[in-house]
Amino acid sequence: MIWGVKSPKESEAAALIDSGARFVPALRAFFSRRAPAADVEDLVQEVLLRIQKRQPAPVVNNVEGYLFEVAANVLIDRGRRDRTRRRADHCELQETHHPVDEISPERVLQGREQMARVMAALNALPERTRRVFILVRFEEMSYKLVAQRLGVSVSAVEKHVMKALRHLHERLRDQDDVDTVGERETRRPG
Repeated sequence: MIWGVKSPKESEAAALIDSGARFVPALRAFFSRRAPAADVEDLVQEVLLRIQKRQPAPVVNNVEGYLFEVAANVLIDRGRRDRTRRRADHCELQETHHPVDEISPERVLQGREQMARVMAALNALPERTRRVFILVRFEEMSYKLVAQRLGVSVSAVEKHVMKALRHLHERLRDQDDVDTVGERETRRPG
């Protein structure tokens, strides 16, 4: 555009965009019969955007027919995109599905106490059993690799892991029992 004067192509494009804006209610009705209500405004905007982006502006004799052809193409493209992205398999993120997990000072303290109990139980294991367990469970090494590293059989590694698991289970279960009894005693009416 030079000095406020539009070229013939620019004036045709502006006329097409203005015509598209006139047909917004008809486009909304068109999309409301073919798409979810939440998507209607987005689809109308997509049609208007495609018309505006079209360069050079086409000569359109039947504006209404052209708009609805673009609208049909927008629906086809949306359908393809939804299938590719598997939109039907998505679910809306809602608070009930993913509640906020608040970390209170009390919960932090409980976590630290539990970690201290686990560490104490681990430290109570014999050195070799503890080392095997840490390599298998925390370092995620295979039984075979641990056996090679420590110069023992795979069967010995399995036995050490089972011994450690049994020990941890008993120690932590016993501690949970003590905690439960302690909670009951503090809640008893006096």
